[in-house]
Amino acid sequence: MSIRKTTGLVVAIVAALIALFLPSEFYHIDGLTVIHQRVIAIFVLGAFLWVSEAIPIWATSVMVIVLMLLSISNSAFAPFRYGIPAEELISYKHIMSTFADPTIMLFLGGFVLAIAAQKCQLDNNLARVLLKPFGTKSQMVLLGFLLITAVFSMFMSNTATAAMMITILAPIIKATQTCRGKGKIALAMSIPIAANVGGIGTPVGTPPNAIALKYLNDPEGLNLGIGFGQWSALMIPFVIVLLLFTWLLLRRLFPFEEKNIIIHIDGKFRKDWHAVVTYVTFGVTVLLWMLDKVTGINANAVALIPVAVFCATGIINRDDLKEIPWSVLWLVAGGFALGVGLEDTGLAKQMIDSIPFGDWNPVVTIIGAGVICLLMSTFISNSATAALLIPILAAIGKGMGETLTPFGGIVVLLSGIALSASLAMSLPISTPPNAIAYSTGIVNQKDMAKVGITVGVVGLALGYALLMTVGKYIL
Repeated sequence: MSIRKTTGLVVAIVAALIALFLPSEFYHIDGLTVIHQRVIAIFVLGAFLWVSEAIPIWATSVMVIVLMLLSISNSAFAPFRYGIPAEELISYKHIMSTFADPTIMLFLGGFVLAIAAQKCQLDNNLARVLLKPFGTKSQMVLLGFLLITAVFSMFMSNTATAAMMITILAPIIKATQTCRGKGKIALAMSIPIAANVGGIGTPVGTPPNAIALKYLNDPEGLNLGIGFGQWSALMIPFVIVLLLFTWLLLRRLFPFEEKNIIIHIDGKFRKDWHAVVTYVTFGVTVLLWMLDKVTGINANAVALIPVAVFCATGIINRDDLKEIPWSVLWLVAGGFALGVGLEDTGLAKQMIDSIPFGDWNPVVTIIGAGVICLLMSTFISNSATAALLIPILAAIGKGMGETLTPFGGIVVLLSGIALSASLAMSLPISTPPNAIAYSTGIVNQKDMAKVGITVGVVGLALGYALLMTVGKYIL
């Protein structure tokens, strides 16, 4: 382990121990119990480890769940339960159920769908077909890469989408006679920007979206019933506008010297029965996601349809299941577990009662939370940031109550966090798509920062303006 990671681990442990053994009066939270203080200590440990990445961020999530099971559940070590009323302890089943939360199933279905699409080359062939209408003019090819990458990232992993599109771009980059000068930078930068922004468009596009909707739709919590189609109806137009702004920005910063670019993507649509089943299942799943309010089928339930179809038909086998990014699912589960700890122990309510939210300016709270999220997500995982902030802000939003209503309520507060997390893309470490683009050697850190900061700030302003004006009528 490197010195940096070792230092991060030591700092995290020390901070958690301090949080655990501080006098309860220090927190200024009325009615703080031993269990509450253990939750705070686990939260501090998880936060420091997520920020420092002293251990893998998914491992931090798993550790958070295990620590909660052993220290604050009704199945904790006997000494930890001694003298504590049974009603203060959390059900161990509730904690463990975060591994199979409906939102986790939503992502599982999305990942299986993406694997099947790659196996039958549906992704590559769709890219070929969809890019064809954009012709060969350099500026239109750039627009094509932006829009097509965004469409794929709405239903596939942003990382997988970026990797696929970089592969498609590679022959163009190698053909220096057809793509010279700064135009290469524009093409290479279009992929991570579009992958990050495109994920905002649907609930399955990126983990922060699903985390926000988990709290907004929780039947035992806010129970707002925001559907797949509602989210997409608001966010897809936002994605399109921001991508058009990005297109203009890239053209200005990195102009093409050549007028035309020739794209060669080999392959054709397969017609074997495995491929046909994949095409039909892909189309039906997306359609059911978009029409969930019409059909009455929950998006989480729809996500298991491709899992059942592909496993039953052998399109997805045991080896393919190993390709599912389980680390992402475990990471999200850890964030949900922290939310369970805050809610089930009553700590969230105690925090709400102890903070004078009524004195806070609601606009400052909403936008300030988004700015903080944007800054944090620049340096740590977008998913980890959302998992860390959303449970806290869900509690804050409840505490502020009607004061948030004129500005869209708690929906805007939590949706803004999901949006802000995806807009953090100014450094190679900010997101995996950024790292993939940086690895090509075409994009340097200065250019990435220039584009990422500009798109992030403009996207934040546009996004909150949209959420506060139109969002409250759609979501």
